[in-house]
Amino acid sequence: MPSASLNGRAILHMTGEDSETFLQNLITTDLDSLERHDLKPGALLSPQGKILFEFLVSRSGDGFRLDTLQASADDLLKRLTLYKLRAKLQIAADSEPLVQVSWETDSGRSQNDSTLHDRRFPNALNVQRRYGGISDATGDANAWTMLRIVHGVAEAPLDYQLGNAFPHDVNLDQTGGLSFRKGCFVGQEVVSRMQHRGTARRRMLIATALSDLPATGTTITANGRDIGTLGSVAGNAGLALARIDRVKEAVDSGTPILAGEVAVHLAIPPEHRFTFPEATQEA
Repeated sequence: MPSASLNGRAILHMTGEDSETFLQNLITTDLDSLERHDLKPGALLSPQGKILFEFLVSRSGDGFRLDTLQASADDLLKRLTLYKLRAKLQIAADSEPLVQVSWETDSGRSQNDSTLHDRRFPNALNVQRRYGGISDATGDANAWTMLRIVHGVAEAPLDYQLGNAFPHDVNLDQTGGLSFRKGCFVGQEVVSRMQHRGTARRRMLIATALSDLPATGTTITANGRDIGTLGSVAGNAGLALARIDRVKEAVDSGTPILAGEVAVHLAIPPEHRFTFPEATQEA
């Protein structure tokens, strides 16, 4: 059973009778479809639709748990407090939680609040995230990175910068973290328009090469033109945030796509439903 202990995480605990209504009207995730032992991705957007904060949301007792980046947890807490106004809820932070993941286990789904099924991945992988308990010192963080790459699961700050990406850019609409049915939330009008008009041009793709990829942040080019940026890397595989219209144009014309000096192949993650555009379009 592969596993890993994750660093740089923080937990915000939200309790109180208004906690569900408050979050439902604020974040991208549809809480009505969030089961007791499941964990889903989510984001708090700017009014312009950009991701200000990303997190994994789950139910915890009578409230909710937001598993987020430690580096942005204080700012997220301040932003939630700003929106809180007179809502009957409390928010508490745990800045040094023990967070562990495991996958390909036959133990079945957990029946307690501390171990949750990560819905960003296919059910068959049985990816579980555990809070608290005893640290697994033998866990392999590189294996976890590779699992994310293979399934196109992006995370800030390696794969994109907070404040500089729409939910569609990082495939949040593909991994269960963006709802178009639940009604209004902050930034909803912008992302709904992108969805219905099909104007999402940047997407998180899987990059592979015949040799090791260069470092995270390397520019991806085609015919000397920037078309994307390399994110998380594990050997010869990585994630890449790229303009899918320009990728399609390069593929159709037989133009090599390069990450630095390394030739790469860019592909849509296997479980995702979007496609490359039929016709290219300039910005």
